[in-house]
Amino acid sequence: MKNEMQIRQARSLSHERRSFLSGSFAALAGMGLIDLMQRDGLTAEATTRGAKNWQPGLGQTHFPAKAKRVLQIFCPGAASQVDLWDFKPELFKRSGQPLPGEENLVSFQGKNGNLMAPPWEFAPCGESGKRISSLLPHMAEHVDDIAFIHSMTSKTNTHGPGCVLMNTGHAQEGFPSAGAWLGYALGSANDNLPTYVALPDLRGEPPNGKANWSNGFLPAKHQAMVMAAHLAIRNLERPKDISAAEEAAARDYLKLLNEQHIAANPGDSSLNARMAAYELAARMQVSAPEVADLSSETEQTHKLYGTDSSNKLLAAYARNCLLARRLLARGVRFVNLYCASRASGVDGLLNWDAHRTLKPDYERHCPVFDQPTAALLTDLKRSGMLEETLVLWTTEFGRMPTHQANTTGRDHNPDAFTVWMMGAGVKGGVSYGATDEFGRRSVEKVTNVWEFYATVLHLLGMDFDKLSWYHNGFDRKLTDVHGRVLREVLA
Repeated sequence: MKNEMQIRQARSLSHERRSFLSGSFAALAGMGLIDLMQRDGLTAEATTRGAKNWQPGLGQTHFPAKAKRVLQIFCPGAASQVDLWDFKPELFKRSGQPLPGEENLVSFQGKNGNLMAPPWEFAPCGESGKRISSLLPHMAEHVDDIAFIHSMTSKTNTHGPGCVLMNTGHAQEGFPSAGAWLGYALGSANDNLPTYVALPDLRGEPPNGKANWSNGFLPAKHQAMVMAAHLAIRNLERPKDISAAEEAAARDYLKLLNEQHIAANPGDSSLNARMAAYELAARMQVSAPEVADLSSETEQTHKLYGTDSSNKLLAAYARNCLLARRLLARGVRFVNLYCASRASGVDGLLNWDAHRTLKPDYERHCPVFDQPTAALLTDLKRSGMLEETLVLWTTEFGRMPTHQANTTGRDHNPDAFTVWMMGAGVKGGVSYGATDEFGRRSVEKVTNVWEFYATVLHLLGMDFDKLSWYHNGFDRKLTDVHGRVLREVLA
């Protein structure tokens, strides 16, 4: 009798144990499914406007999003609006005459000369008839998909602060970049790749360097990981004389030491970020070499982008464009793609800062930018990715419609410049705002970086006024204390 009772008790315990394990597995599977659904924006909470229980980093949005990912193309050096995107017939007609009302204009580098027409024609493009510079024949194919914002202004006329302002919403260093904010808000969409990647140009980093993709006061894990086609990914494979079990044991021990160190130093986000970086690096052993292996692309694709061009700068930028598409396709949330670098004391040679010799400078830069960028947009469109990808083109400020005294270049102009966006949720073939008849000042629907990013966040399903981080007594935001969605550019 006693034995029968023991047997029944044992069976009961075994049943309870199996039920517990089964329930635990179901719960964990459910949690995993919820996490995946939240990343894809499929839960009710993720798509409810102003969700009370919104939590950052889980893929939740404040309301249904149009875009899931962002590609931001940045041209450092202040690309000239009047020579690329902003056609001004009056500037052609009155070239060589003084700028009315500002005949003695003194700007960043001194006294300005007379009005100077662009050295190139502006051709009507697409069904919209939008005129852009003949220097951009490949980009001309996309004008009907682009919303041009012609009335941008900046708070600064200096390259470093201007680049940081355009990337972070603040002219001072130490604030999170737009990509860091998006990573904080939505979290990762691929555990084996970074959430945020910066692709610097072969010619070097932009003015103020890493401050352009900094995490600022957000946890350190939200800083961009720097990759580029010309920065080879090496030493990712496990040494052959180390077994998988030995490698796993070493990582477990390292994790234990890191956790003990974090426990002894609470509040230091850099420690958590370092741990996360090491763990991500381990997972990237397989995914990073694959995503960076451009040889898997077809010959037709390489020809489209120009990766085999005899122009080394064009080929290098083309490879970065192709890498950007591969990163976005694999779940990277935000990619910063740079075309040109800091000036390094050589005006107009390494970037778009054409103070002295506008014509040869832009005839050097535009071919590098034009074909690969247009190919990237074509590739996104034909693959269907553009429907969920928001593409931004930015620069730090504009250029004067006049020439600098005794030169054939243009000085800095923070009072007027052009940026544009296309893709998910954007109305193509439109122009927002306008500059005056010479392109000197923004005069119609004047806007700024905060309204630009309020619109970006809106397309990503985020209320710009609710995405914040408490820092030094303030609820800090990408849009600072400003913001307004530019609804005229929304589809």
